[in-house]
Amino acid sequence: MSGLLLEGKNAVIYGGGGAIGGAVARVFAREGARVFIAGRTQAKLDTVARDIAALGGTAETAQVDVLDQQAVEKHADGIASTAGGIDIALNAVSVMHDQGTLLADLSLEEFMRPIDGFLRALFITSKAVARHMGRERPGVILTLSEPGAKLAVGGILGHGVSSAGKEAFSRLLAAELAPGNVRVIDIRPHAVIDAPAAGSYTKDLFQRSAAAAGQSVQEFLDRGGMVQGTLLKRLPTLSEIAETAAFLASDRAGAMTGTVANLSGGALVD
Repeated sequence: MSGLLLEGKNAVIYGGGGAIGGAVARVFAREGARVFIAGRTQAKLDTVARDIAALGGTAETAQVDVLDQQAVEKHADGIASTAGGIDIALNAVSVMHDQGTLLADLSLEEFMRPIDGFLRALFITSKAVARHMGRERPGVILTLSEPGAKLAVGGILGHGVSSAGKEAFSRLLAAELAPGNVRVIDIRPHAVIDAPAAGSYTKDLFQRSAAAAGQSVQEFLDRGGMVQGTLLKRLPTLSEIAETAAFLASDRAGAMTGTVANLSGGALVD
């Protein structure tokens, strides 16, 4: 018996050139999956694919706009046709949004941007892959949210509502797809300590808050209030998120669905 968690699995990762998506793609490939990475920037996808190939893994890239439903469905159909199906899907797409602006100064557009962007992408990608999953071979759809789904703090109206929406979407989709042998699990990391250095959009996202505190973004993450709000007094790493995703996508987590894997370091205990 192979010790690889995902041997023989076909995995598609949207946002596969990003910090989290790339980290997950590398671990999935290491664990034996045939990885299909999709995203907006071909150069970033190629970098991840080269890393995977250098370690003997298999990765195929595609430049796909996840907000283009027709393009996403065509891409998923192509994967299923050539690979024989889709076993695992992760949406790691990022949408720049506002954090720190209170209602009085927040525009409707700023409020709606993460809600529409994140949830539209989640709906489109989930619908595209779900029809190629399950039945005789188990399927897994992984989603990503944030502690904002549960926090009661000011200045994160759009972010918090979109985070809560992603968790609700995951839970409700799990109920719908369970009879077809498809699991749906949400992963809730906090701000990821090494993501900015890996090219994550969070470097720009946290810039204003860091500047207000007279710190660099990395200093803000290392010593800021988000760290102090965790039980472990540290934020998760890209490696921890990727390794957890590999386990959740594997048959070893076959009894898990409709739930949230909390990687917030104990910022929220549910």
